[in-house]
Amino acid sequence: MNILIINGSPRKKGLISQMLNIMREEAENRGDKVQTVYTNDLSIKPCIGCMTCRTKEKCVLGEDDSQRILKMIQEADTIMMGAPCYWGNIPGQMKLLFDRIVYGMMHDTPRFPEPLMKGKKCILLSTCTTPWPWNILFKQSRGAIRAMRGICRYSGFKIVATIERGGTAMHPHLSEKDKQMCLKAIKRI
Repeated sequence: MNILIINGSPRKKGLISQMLNIMREEAENRGDKVQTVYTNDLSIKPCIGCMTCRTKEKCVLGEDDSQRILKMIQEADTIMMGAPCYWGNIPGQMKLLFDRIVYGMMHDTPRFPEPLMKGKKCILLSTCTTPWPWNILFKQSRGAIRAMRGICRYSGFKIVATIERGGTAMHPHLSEKDKQMCLKAIKRI
């Protein structure tokens, strides 16, 4: 299986990265091919909202990392996306990526968007400093999951697992429960 990890965290040793690495190691141990993309390492120009890509199926802006990542997503069987909560949403650099590649993830039709990633699976992961259960009730980690879920659902991915981890300020280290959630999630693909 070809798996793509999209890490929206700027912290390469933070909890998002640690949790995605647990899933990466488990997938590699079972023989899957895994690639990781860190959105903060990408060079992507902002979308200008011209909507030309919706009809031409190509972005009018010059080539940058967004087209390379779109190709990786298209070639993957499964994606694992992780992002910390920034103002109840995903970080800007991660959103910038998906803004730029919408044309390759779904196709506009007169009635409803046509998903272009049908048959692919995904796992979503978010963390935030707001303690549990407030991270969910106040839509902090839930907001980041909601944003990633929207991207995946409109694109046609089947979401097989979501992981939300609150309270990272008070509990900044991975617990055994966190590790088990990651291992349980990777078994669903």
